[in-house]
This record gives sequence, C-alpha cells and structure tokens, in this order.
Amino acid sequence: MNGPHQESVELFLQEASENLQYLREYSGMLQEPQTRPEDLEKLYIAAHTLAGTSASYGFPQFSEVAAKMAHIFHYAMNATLTADMHGPLTEFISDAISVLEFDLLQISSGGTETEGDILAFKQRYSFAFPAPPASRAAREAAEQVAAEEPVADAPAAYSYVDHLPQDSEVPAEVLEFFVPEAEEHLQAVTECLLALEANPNAEDINRLFRSMHTVKGSAAQVGLHRLSAVAHRVEDLIGRLRDGELKPSANIVDICLESVDVLKKFLHRQWTSDEEMRAAVDPLLAQIAELAPEETEESAPGPYAPASSSDAATTETGIAAPEKRRAAPEALPQAKSVRISLERLDRMMNAVGELVINRTRMVGRLAELAKLVEVLNFSKSRLSGKVSEFQEKHEFSKVQPLLVPGSRAPQMDTFRPNFPGMPSVTSNDLLEFSELEMDRYDDVNILSRSLTEISADVNVVLTQLEGFMGRVDSDIDEFTKLAHHLQDEITAARMVPIGNLYTRLSRTVRDAANATGKLVELSLEGADTELDNNIIQHVSDPLIHLVRNAVAHGVEDRRTRQRNGKSEKGLVSVRAYHRGNHIFIEVEDDGRGIDYDGARRRVVEMGAMSSVAAAELTERELREFLFRPGFTTAAAMTELAGRGVGLDVVRANVHALNGEIEVRSEPGHGATFTVKVPLTLIISQALFVRCGTSVFALPLAVVEEIRRLKPDEIEDVGGKLLTRVRDVVTEVVRLDVQLALPPLEPLNGYFHMVIVKVAGKQVGVVVEEVLGKDEIVIKNLGDYLRSVKLFPGTTIAPDGSLILLIDLNRLASADTAERNALPASSPAARVFAPGAEAVAAGTIPAGAVDSIENDRVVVVADDSISVRKFVGRMLEKAGYRVKLASDGLEASELVAQVGCHLVITDLEMPRMNGYELMAHLRQNPVTRKIPVLVVTSRAGAKHRDRAMKEGAAGFLTKPVQEDQLVATVDELMGAEKPDTRRKVTVPVRQD
Repeated sequence: MNGPHQESVELFLQEASENLQYLREYSGMLQEPQTRPEDLEKLYIAAHTLAGTSASYGFPQFSEVAAKMAHIFHYAMNATLTADMHGPLTEFISDAISVLEFDLLQISSGGTETEGDILAFKQRYSFAFPAPPASRAAREAAEQVAAEEPVADAPAAYSYVDHLPQDSEVPAEVLEFFVPEAEEHLQAVTECLLALEANPNAEDINRLFRSMHTVKGSAAQVGLHRLSAVAHRVEDLIGRLRDGELKPSANIVDICLESVDVLKKFLHRQWTSDEEMRAAVDPLLAQIAELAPEETEESAPGPYAPASSSDAATTETGIAAPEKRRAAPEALPQAKSVRISLERLDRMMNAVGELVINRTRMVGRLAELAKLVEVLNFSKSRLSGKVSEFQEKHEFSKVQPLLVPGSRAPQMDTFRPNFPGMPSVTSNDLLEFSELEMDRYDDVNILSRSLTEISADVNVVLTQLEGFMGRVDSDIDEFTKLAHHLQDEITAARMVPIGNLYTRLSRTVRDAANATGKLVELSLEGADTELDNNIIQHVSDPLIHLVRNAVAHGVEDRRTRQRNGKSEKGLVSVRAYHRGNHIFIEVEDDGRGIDYDGARRRVVEMGAMSSVAAAELTERELREFLFRPGFTTAAAMTELAGRGVGLDVVRANVHALNGEIEVRSEPGHGATFTVKVPLTLIISQALFVRCGTSVFALPLAVVEEIRRLKPDEIEDVGGKLLTRVRDVVTEVVRLDVQLALPPLEPLNGYFHMVIVKVAGKQVGVVVEEVLGKDEIVIKNLGDYLRSVKLFPGTTIAPDGSLILLIDLNRLASADTAERNALPASSPAARVFAPGAEAVAAGTIPAGAVDSIENDRVVVVADDSISVRKFVGRMLEKAGYRVKLASDGLEASELVAQVGCHLVITDLEMPRMNGYELMAHLRQNPVTRKIPVLVVTSRAGAKHRDRAMKEGAAGFLTKPVQEDQLVATVDELMGAEKPDTRRKVTVPVRQD
C-alpha cells in the first residue's frame, strides 16, 4: 500500500493540530461538576475525528491513543465519573495530548511516528491498554470468520445487501466535515477513471487507489459502514488493476463510475427506498465479485467488517506502514490553513456590502456638506461686496468740525463700553492737527472696519472648512479602497477553479456519447479560471445541458461526418476565461450547426406564426426561438433530446445570475454557446437613471453607451418603437410607458437614451436623466414581492430610500412577450370559432348553442423548474390550461386568485410543502373539494399513507410517464364537479 499523498498529509496535520489545541484548552471540563453534555460531545467529536483521520492516513499508533481519549469522553457522556476517577483520567488526557503533539511534529518532519514514546506511554497507563492489539485483532478475525460460516450455505439467490453492516448514528457535526472530504476524494476518483480510459498509466491508478482507500477508511471511522463496505470492494477491484492482474477497460471504468454514483447516494442518503438500494447495489457488487473475488483467508478481516476501533485500523494499515515510512523521507511542512463554512463567508460578504452602503451614505453626506459650503461661499461673496461698498463710502469720509467744548471725542467707539480711567479729549486738542496729519473716525467708520474684520474671519473659517472637506474626501477614498480590498479578499476566498466542474462535464459527454453511439472528444480549456462557488453551483446545470446538447444535437454520427469530409470523432470544446468583472464560458462543437430551415418548419408546426411569416425570420430571430419553452429541432424524442425542456431553463438560470447567453452558428461547421456570468452576485456596478420622481438602477455590465435622441428620430413600426444608432436598427423601450409613470417630456428637444445589449440584441432605454454610476449591494425584495420579476432586487440610496434594480432582459422582452401566439385552446380563440359570426349576428337560436365549462385549469406545484415545465407541457398537450407554482405557498395563492379544477403537487418544497398545501386547501370551504394529485420521488408507504390521510386523491411516483399522468388527471377531472366555475357558451354547428 502506497504512502499517503503529501497534500493529503498536510491537510491531516492542520486538522489534527486544531483538534489537539481544542482538546488541550477544554479537556479540563471533564472534572467540573456542572459540565454540559453538549460540551462533552464536542470533546468526543474532536478525539474521535483524530482517531479516524489518523487511521485513514496510515498512523495507527496515533489513532490508538486518540481512540482511548474518545472513549473517555464517550463514557463521561453516558455515565457519572466519581471523584477518584478525575485525577488519573485528567492526567491520562494531558499526557496523551502531549504525546500526540510530539508525534504530530515527528510526522510533520520525518513522516514517521514516535514509536518509543507511544510505547512508554502505553506501559505507563497500562490500565487503558489491557490487551495487546494482536490478540484482539485475532479474536476479531476469528469472530468474523465464524460469522461468515453460515454464508457458505446461503441459497442461490444471494443478496450482498443483506451482508452489509448497519450504519451507526453519526452526529451532524461529524458529517459536516466528512461529507466535503468524501466528495473531494470521489471527484478525484472520477477524474482518474476518465483519464484511465483515455490513457492508462500507473500514476492515475495509484492516485485512484489512494482516494478510494481514504473514502473507505474515513467512512468506517465516522460510522458509515455500508459506504465503507462498498468502497472496500471497489478498492479490491482497483487493487487488482494496480497489481497488474486486470487491465483497464471500458467495462471496468463503467463499473467504477457506477460505484461512485452508488457511494454518493450512500453519502448523501438519497435512497428513496430499500428496494431501490438493493436494485443498484446487488448487481454492482456482483459485477465486482466476478472481477475481484472476495478473499477467504482466515487471517484477513471480512470485507464488510466495520472498522469501529483503533485496533481494526491498526490491523488494516499495519502492513503498509513501513512502506509509508520509507516512502516519505522528506520533511512535510505543516499546513497553515483553516476551514471556513460558506455560510460564514456569505455573512462576511454581506458585512462588506453594508460597508459599501455606509460608504455611499458618507459620500452623500459629504455632497450635502459641499452644497452648504457652496451656499455659504455665495453668501460670503455677497457680504464681502457689501462690506467693500460700505467701506469705500464711509471709512475715509471727512469728520465735520461741529464739535463743541466738552463733547465726546470722535475717536470713542460707541460700540464698545466706556473706560472710566480714560482722560477726556476735547475738540480743541484735536484742532491742533490738520485732516492730513491725523485720521478722524466716527461710529460709521468704526462699523466699516468691524465688518471688514468679520468678513476676513468668515473667509478663514470657509478656507478651513474646505480643507476639512478635502481631508474627509481623502479619508472616504481610503475607506473605499479598504472596502474594495476586503471585498476582493473575501471574494477570492469564495473562488474555486471551474476545473472542479469540468469533471462532471467529462462524465456527461462520455455518457451522452455512449448513449448516442457517437465518437466525441472533449477539449477543456481554462480549468484554472476561478469563479464564485455559489455561481458555479448555479451554472453547473446549464453547462451540463449545453454539452449534452452539443453531443445530441450538434455532433453528427460517424457516417454523416465521413460524408462531409470530417473525422469520425467529433470535438466538443469548453473554454472559460476572465474578462473585466465577468467570466465567459464557451461551449463549442464542430457539428452540423443550427438547422435554420428545420427551425422554421418547427415554428410553423407549433402554430407560432404562418409559413409566410416564418420564411421572413432572420437567423438571429430563429436563434431566439431556440430558447422558447417547448421548442425543439429533434426529429424524435430520446433520453437526451426532443422533449423541448432545456434551453429555456438554461436561459432562465443564467438570467437569474444576472448573466447572458449568446449563440453563434455556422451551418456545417458547428455552433457556439457563450455564457456570461458575473464574478459575484452580492456587489455589482450599476448605472442610476431618473424617470420623473423615481430613480432606478441598471446593470452597468450590459450598458453600451449613453446618447441623446430627438423625438422625431423614433418611429412606430407595427407597434414597436425603432430608431437607428449608427445605421443599426435599435428597438426603443420607453421606461415611462413600461412602468406606467408620468409621460416624459424632451429636455431642450432631446431624450436621454441608454443603449444596452441584452438577449443578443441592441435596445435603447429612454429615461429622463442619467445620474451616474456606482457600486451597489443588491438586496432581495422578499417573499411578498417575489412575483415582481421585472425587479430582481433593490439597493439603498444615501438618503435611506430604496432604488429598484431593473431586469433589462425582461424589460426588453416585455413587448414581444405580450404578442406571442395564443394556443388553439385559449378562451380567446373561441370567439373566432366556426359559427361565431352567426352567434354575434343573433341568427342562431338559443337552443342551438351548447353550454360548456371554462378551460380545465390545473395548478402544478414543484420546486424543480424542469419538472414543472415538463409536466405542464404534458397537460397542455392533453388540452388542459396549466398554472405553474414553485412551491406550496405560491400554489395556494394561485388557487385563491384564479381557481382551478386540480392541483398537482410535490411533497418536498420550500416554504410550504405538499402536506401543508393539502391541509391549507382542506381548511377553506371554497377549495376543499379540489382534488389533489401527489407526484413525488418518495415512493415509500409512509409517505403515501400520510398523503392519503391529508386528503390526496391520487399518488404517482417520479419519473412519471405521460400516458399514466394524463389518464390519472382525466380520471380525477371526471370525478370533480366544478359547480362554482363561470359558464360560457360556444356555438354548435347544425348539419
């Protein structure tokens, strides 16, 4: 058995160091009289984790000591420790932590354990190690052999599942760190398998073996024994590949990939029933047993023996331990990292968003202060002007010599108090000087000088205030830089390479190529391009659908490619690259390209428009039809194509990320789908515009330019407003008209128009004023306004008011959405039915007119948009009118608003599940009689009985067949008597 990979060991060292530090700090709680059980459980989890991970990485002696500590804490959780136990146990734990810390340092530096120190520790505390590991291992092996003896006499119908061990109760805290680690190793297994199929090599086989071995050992340690047992058998199969007993083949790769799917279902506990698990696991283990028979030596432990103790881990890894020590002579540096949950990163990013909002508010306050300073400057200039005018007029005016003896001297300032000690000066004293020899001042002169001084003081204060504003502005700039840096750092922490998604794409292309019988090569570029983890989770399904479409629709079969002079093997390329604040992902194939003629025929077949109108459609307009619900160019329905559920969902998911999707195609040479998504969803750039008294935000990423437009440059063509922008016909959307705001008037003969590029076309949005751009933090509108799709969110203005963010994709498509062709079953179509003119003229008697009910309305509630669309399309084909709801709460609102004849619901939905929806409908006398059909993946009797108890009229299990669904709906509709529905009449032809 090969030694552990260096990067994996670094992760183990970091995690073990953290757990030992936690145990050292809090293990003293063991002797406190009022210790809470949850605190002991945390100590147990830390020690148990140490035991499990160390055994998985091949350090059995470390695992054995840690397991003894875990046993102490586990014992304390379920029993009371007496006073005489506290001293020895506390000393044992303290010494154990010290020994393990030294052992960890030795592992980090030399890759080997300190066997002498651990042996001395075990001898000192012999009461904790009563029996040597070898004897216990022998007893366990003997017990396992004894347990397997009856299996030899088992009947022919052998079930591997019956011999799988039962899982233990695994705490949620343990699963929280185990599940991500197992997913990482299973992804590595998938990557190695796909690489082996293309280019078998020993390095990939060894890496494959190590990853599966780690999954097996870790699962056994945490208590997922069934997962561990299946992984053990897969490890046996991979071991034969490593030893050269088997050669890599497509069959072995298929078995291993199927094993990964089974292990993931065990990991996430996704089995809906025991029958489903048996149907998947038994054939898989049977195939593995044919290629890698189970070992029957008495000395070997059973393949399904749960590694529930440290001794089992020692037995399992003891043989390979010397090899591991020899294979790692170099020093392994201790990793300096810590795990942080995505929820905490989200909270940190939200805090950064609040910083951005506060910065915007500070900028607004500074702008208000600047306006006040501007007003004060204007007032100061007026004051200075008046003071200068007053000064010129009165400061040097002559003093009239009308002073009489004994009068007050003119030099006395009447604005100041008299000083009693000042000697009196008479006019005779002043008459000795001429007017040129001494200035004379009266009260007006002194007032003039005082006003001049006041004006100078105001100037000084204003200068200081302007300097203060400049410093505050600089501080805000520094604050902005700091907030941006913090945002970048947290965003970088959330970033993961898109190469993690490429493994799923490789598996999808492989499966699709096998299903269609085509030879397809996948080229992946830009695997190191980093993207927000949240966006990767949302964009994965659209990308998987695009690459599946490229294989099913784009790449031709071998014969067709040969006739066209192409190689037999088709090429699907996926490229990811960074540009600005966006990530671009391209999915390209070298196949047949988009069949525009076939798309035109399909448009006519759907009844969307006439053949004459369809013939005039441009290639760009035909590409837009690809994203219409129900539109497909496939000739037949298969598992991969022809259902009409796909690109409309892809575009909806991309638009939900404030992204775009574009299509380029050249007939005979292939097609390219380009997905553009932002780096992050929380903070983005926006352009602020004003329309009347309302201010709105537009995503700056789609804004091309801002220009002025004369009213006479807008033309109304067929109900659409059009104009020319540099000889390009551009559709015009008036924001005041779309949002029912007061009509805009041109300013100085011009409108302001913002040119945006959405849905692959150029659109001009007419607004009253463009205010500027800034960073915004997008806030959700909440559940009550979730149906207002035009506004995906809002941001907070500096004055505290809300500014709505406009979804330009919906705004640009609002005009065309209202003009889509109505289906033939629409109530409006009845007005134009045969005989309708006679009814309008009153020439058909009343007896010749049959009374019929309104369209039969079905509300479909499911949290999966694909299921909603798929089931809705089945029912529309059968003549029903369908209303779609994303959960039970939205379904109850639809039923209350428009009414319905039947409700089809899933059981597991956010906010209001299927059970709660049925209970809500039964409480209302108006909706009590509406039948409810449950369509769910939960096939167990427990869920069925609960649904019937809540009042379900029918119960179907996914995946549901169209014939079965329509027949059940027809049966329920026949049983339902909608006596409250409004009646309408339609004519009946008289022969």
